[in-house]
Formats: sequence, structure tokens, C-alpha cells
Amino acid sequence: GWAILVVLIAIGALAYFGVLNPGRFLPASCTITPGVSCEDFVVKEGTTGTNDNTITITLRNGMGDDVTLVNVSMTESDGGAEICNLNCTSGCNNVGIYGNFSMPDGELTTWTGVNCTTVGTQGSKFKGDIAFAYVGTGGLPHLKTGTITTQVE
Repeated sequence: GWAILVVLIAIGALAYFGVLNPGRFLPASCTITPGVSCEDFVVKEGTTGTNDNTITITLRNGMGDDVTLVNVSMTESDGGAEICNLNCTSGCNNVGIYGNFSMPDGELTTWTGVNCTTVGTQGSKFKGDIAFAYVGTGGLPHLKTGTITTQVE
């Protein structure tokens, strides 16, 4: 009887401290619907007492054409509140309309969001939804979605 009690206490302690949490063992991933690939990504916690959390994503336009009026934003997983809008920091052309950008076909572009909310603390798991809005060559608006799952750095 004592042996069973000791085993239960040990399992309870492991579960309490997160050792048995399967989320710790999930790989980092970034996926968007076909046509746009997520090549690299990082989520960083800001300085304590400030709201300078950042999310950076490197995307490749694989749609066969340049796309214009691109807007990338991140929301909490499962339709939650907006975390932040991301601005293109390299590889894009600034269109000058509403702060949107154009992405050349086949090129890598880097998107960074600063002052992002609810990214979590360093070492915790982050899961967010990506919204990639753009206007195609025919002038029609499109929206592609995806997710990022990673550990906050």
C-alpha cells in the first residue's frame, strides 16, 4: 500500500512541475495554406515591465505572381483577440497605401510585429493564428490563414 502511495505522489509531483506535459515535446511549426510558405519564425518576450514582445516570420511567395496590398496579422489561436500586425522589414516593396506592401514572386520576405500582446513568458508555448491578406493579379482580395506553434524565446 505504501509503495502505491509513493508512486502516486511521485506522479503527482511530476505532473505539477510540468514534466509530464505533452506540449513541451511538440515540435515548433509554422504553416500557411498553399502558395505562401513559412520559412522561419521566432516569438520573443520583451523586457520585463514593457510591452515590446516581438514576432518575426520569414515568408516566401510561391503563388506564381507578385501580390500587392499584403497585410499580415497575428491573432490568438482559435479566433481570439488580435496580438499584433506585422510589417515587412525586408524583401517587400512599400505600396504606400494603408501601410501595405507587395511581395515579389518566389522571394523571401521578413515580417516583424512589435509591441505584441499575449505572447507569454520565455520558455512557454505560443500558439497563434496568421492572417495573410492580399490582392491578386486580377484585383480581387484574398485571405490565407495559418498557425504558428513555438516556444517563446
